[in-house]
Amino acid sequence: MIVQKDFLNKLKDFGLNTYESKLWTALLSRGVSTAGELSDIANVPRSRSYDVLESLEKKGFIIMKLGKPIKYVAVSPEEVLERVKKKVGEDADRQTKILESLHGSEILSELTLLHNQGVEMVDPTDLSGAVKGRNNVYNHIESMIKNAESRVDIMTTSQGLAREVEALKGALQKAKDRKVKVRFAVPLATKETEKALKDLRGLAEVRHTNNLKARFCLVDKKHMTFMLLDDADVHPTYDVGVWVNTPFFATALAQMFDNEWKEMKPGEQTAK
Repeated sequence: MIVQKDFLNKLKDFGLNTYESKLWTALLSRGVSTAGELSDIANVPRSRSYDVLESLEKKGFIIMKLGKPIKYVAVSPEEVLERVKKKVGEDADRQTKILESLHGSEILSELTLLHNQGVEMVDPTDLSGAVKGRNNVYNHIESMIKNAESRVDIMTTSQGLAREVEALKGALQKAKDRKVKVRFAVPLATKETEKALKDLRGLAEVRHTNNLKARFCLVDKKHMTFMLLDDADVHPTYDVGVWVNTPFFATALAQMFDNEWKEMKPGEQTAK
């Protein structure tokens, strides 16, 4: 039985390797079969077939029938999907509990101490770097907001506002709880910003800007991440942000942001 390579690659979503995918699809096509028959059909070496079939059995994809010769029965794909979903959820819960147990642990304290001591020895000009990929950029900005002490100033595009609200909403809520002042400057004269405005109500102050087009996040007049490209022209995979720890420049940018902020129209007025 010849199975298209693209089809086999898609079966990786079920957590199967190539041999497992071949033998499982071969068994699905037969319903019940022996290891030798499946090996011939799927073009899998006989020396590997039993090990692979045992792995499939442990994963819940097949059932071994008792008797001689040993035969295998395929589990329906729908049932397999439910089993895979359940296992993924259980694994995720288990891993989450492990990570949560590290909060307040001795090892985390030691790692934090090492980091703090290391940062003290680093020249401020070395605390910078490029962040590639939009998801990574948003993750980095989220981390900045989580560590904010007094203020967060964000300038973004109409298209970017909805994405950033979705990605940063949890961090923004925690910032509000810590009494951190959050401000968004963004072109608001579009329908795509209406829902984002509602989601930000109570979390941040939003104002409309006509004159400026930029993408950056400024925290506590110390840290900033600015994007090099227009998100309307770049694929998310190739989006790039630059993070710098520079109170000298960040303070100047914060002053310019404050001056422009005074001239911007509140978001509620723009939405009406």
